[in-house]
Amino acid sequence: MYRYIVFDVETPNRYNNRMSAIGISVVEDGRITEEYFSYVNPEAVFDYFNIQLTGISEKTVADAPAFPDLWAEIEPIFSSGILVAHNAVFDLGVLKKCLQDYGIPWKESVRYCCTARMGRVLLPEMRHRLNDLCDYYGIALDHHKADSDSHACAEILLRYFHSGADERKFIRTYKMGK
Repeated sequence: MYRYIVFDVETPNRYNNRMSAIGISVVEDGRITEEYFSYVNPEAVFDYFNIQLTGISEKTVADAPAFPDLWAEIEPIFSSGILVAHNAVFDLGVLKKCLQDYGIPWKESVRYCCTARMGRVLLPEMRHRLNDLCDYYGIALDHHKADSDSHACAEILLRYFHSGADERKFIRTYKMGK
């Protein structure tokens, strides 16, 4: 079994090019071994919709690190395994835009899995929204909170593996470079 870096980001506005929070849950040896959460000062405006959805505002992140400082802390975690998210292309896209906008070099591509995509194959009769899968598996969820979403996604990933899913079939590559 691989080491999985399950993450979720919240964004401050409709542009989805900055983070206002990030949650990370590390899965290895069939269990969650590490968790991390931070607010992020996006150095951008907040849309009313995003504030209502996430509960995060300018005031919430006023003393939080900006992405470059946060990245210095979390990059070793992100570089240590296969990235996983629910609707992974969204979260990977936000990460990619943050790296590019701040001029931070990283990998040209990363290996990743998407728990929504996995669910469509493994549980084809269901809806695959994060809250629907949490209801199905009995996983607690405080939706649109990055730490809760990443933890729930990690729990879903573990349920898939415990039911016999072949992880190798779901690993994809996402281009981080231009």
